[in-house]
Order: sequence, then C-alpha cells, then structure tokens
Amino acid sequence: MRTRVFTGMTRSPIVLLAPFVVVLAAGCGSGGGSSGTGSGSSGSASTGGAYAPPAAKTNTTTAPATAAPSGPTIKLAADPSGGLAFTSRTLTAKAGKVTIVMSNPQSSGVPHGIGVQGQGVDKDGPVVAPGSTSRIQVTLKPGKYEYYCPVPAHKAAGMTGTLTVQ
Repeated sequence: MRTRVFTGMTRSPIVLLAPFVVVLAAGCGSGGGSSGTGSGSSGSASTGGAYAPPAAKTNTTTAPATAAPSGPTIKLAADPSGGLAFTSRTLTAKAGKVTIVMSNPQSSGVPHGIGVQGQGVDKDGPVVAPGSTSRIQVTLKPGKYEYYCPVPAHKAAGMTGTLTVQ
C-alpha cells in the first residue's frame, strides 16, 4: 500500500487564488452611482469552480460643457420627506437665459425632475433618482411661468410652483 504525503506545493491553483478572488470581488461593489440593477459580485458562482477574471472596466468620459451657463441659476429642491412638493412654491428671476437646478434629496425616496411651462416655453429636465439633480436651461421673457415635476401624476398632485420673471 502506498501512502501519499501532501505538501503545500501540490495544491490546486484555484485554492491558491481563492484569497485574491475574495479581495477582487470585494472591490467590485457598486460605485455609489448605481441605479440598483443588481450586478453585485455573485457572478462567478456559476463558473463551475473555475477562476474567471473580473471583466475589464471601460472608462467613459463626458464631453466638457461648451460654455458656462450664462444668466442666473435658480436652485430648489424636492420635498425631503417624500411629499409631492418642492421646498419653494414661488421663484423669481431676471429675463434672459435662466438655469434651474432641482436637487432631489436622497431622503425623498421618489424620482423627480424639473420642468417649465408658459409664454411659449415648454421644457422638461431629466427625471432623476433620489440623491441626484435635474437641470434645465431656458430663455425667459418677463412674465409668469409654471414650474413643475414632469413625473407622470406629480404635477396633477400639486408638485408645481410659480416662476415670476422680471
């Protein structure tokens, strides 16, 4: 009868790489900007025990803005408690190019956006998740405009306000 002696040198490469796979998987979590699509780090469980290197990351860049926004910037926020309202019901601005920035607090728990309508203007900004910002730029003449949330049913529920342009 033959006795086999195992030493550390006869271990499988998979066993030797296991601690590194754990470290790599821990570093592949969501990057904070995730929309919760559930990609997680459980993808290698179905490889049948074979080591699969992590997918290569693709760097994406956003083209720089061609020009800084001219004119005033108006800031407002959605209700941080999750109500269908803005923190301000009235805003004022000077005529010309106006940038409206609406922050959607993380605590709102509801997607929101910003839109402006009136005097021939009808523009919606992007609908954003909690913790993000919606921004639009419009050219406004003196008069009254309505600002609102463009998410279906939010405007009808009263998520509106009046923008007075002088």
